[in-house]
Amino acid sequence: MIFRQMTPPEIEIWYHALFSEAFAENERKPLRDILALVGEERYELWGLFDGEQMLGYATLWKREGIPLVLLDYLGVSAARRNGGLGAGILTRLKERGCPIVTESELPVAGDADGENEIRRRRIGFYRRNGFAPAYEMATCGMRWQALLANTEGLELADIMAWHKALYGPERTDVKVPLGPDEVPEMPYWMKAAGADKQ
Repeated sequence: MIFRQMTPPEIEIWYHALFSEAFAENERKPLRDILALVGEERYELWGLFDGEQMLGYATLWKREGIPLVLLDYLGVSAARRNGGLGAGILTRLKERGCPIVTESELPVAGDADGENEIRRRRIGFYRRNGFAPAYEMATCGMRWQALLANTEGLELADIMAWHKALYGPERTDVKVPLGPDEVPEMPYWMKAAGADKQ
């Protein structure tokens, strides 16, 4: 297996097949926005390949002058889940040595027990693979646990400032950190979709 950056045609396949199958609509940035970030050299899309077949992926959000990278999306194809490939991708990312933050959705009071169990398992997955819970934050209309790796010796205040800066000031739905009584707001692409339906 090879872990490498995706080509432009592979990005299209990833978005419409693997990514759209694995993430809810409000969690998926529009493809045009991802491609714009790639064009600005602020986003990298990595795939785990067996020959031509993509088995898993990780996307990294970065910005010049910020040492922290955001592991934005991590996934494995439906047919290959629960086989250790996700853990292998995290190992490869951590071996690069740069500080990493990722976000995992927190349990929601009143939601179905099954959904909350999945949320707890995801946080547990990152913890088992060397990521430490650090603070709560908001994006995409939801409350998330921020988890860190490779951040020894860095100040938490700096990490939170870098985390927010990776998104940029236009992302008003991103709150880092999020207070216990603050309500997450929906991302711009969901607000636009709601306006289109009116």
